[in-house]
Amino acid sequence: MRKSVHVEVSGRVQGVGYRAWCEAEAKRLGLSGWVRNRRSGTVEAVFSGEADAVDAMLATAHEGPRAARVEAVTVLGDAEPVEGRMTVRPTG
Repeated sequence: MRKSVHVEVSGRVQGVGYRAWCEAEAKRLGLSGWVRNRRSGTVEAVFSGEADAVDAMLATAHEGPRAARVEAVTVLGDAEPVEGRMTVRPTG
C-alpha cells in the first residue's frame, strides 16, 4: 500500500545538514518526494512510497543528523503522490 504525507519539522533543523540527511534517508528507504527549508526556520517535506517506508521515515525524522535538535515532526496531512526520486527544493 502506498502513502504520501506532507510534514513540517521544527527545532534546530536549518544550517545543520538536515535537508541533505533527509534526502539521503528517504532515498535509502526507497521514497520519493522533496524537502526544503522554510523562511519560518522549519523544514518542510513530502514523503511518498510504500506505507511501511513512509512510517519508518517519519520515525527517523525525529532524529536527524548529529547537529540537529528536532523538537517536533508534524504531519500536516496527506499529500499528492510524488513520482521519481527525493529532491531538495529551494527555500520557500
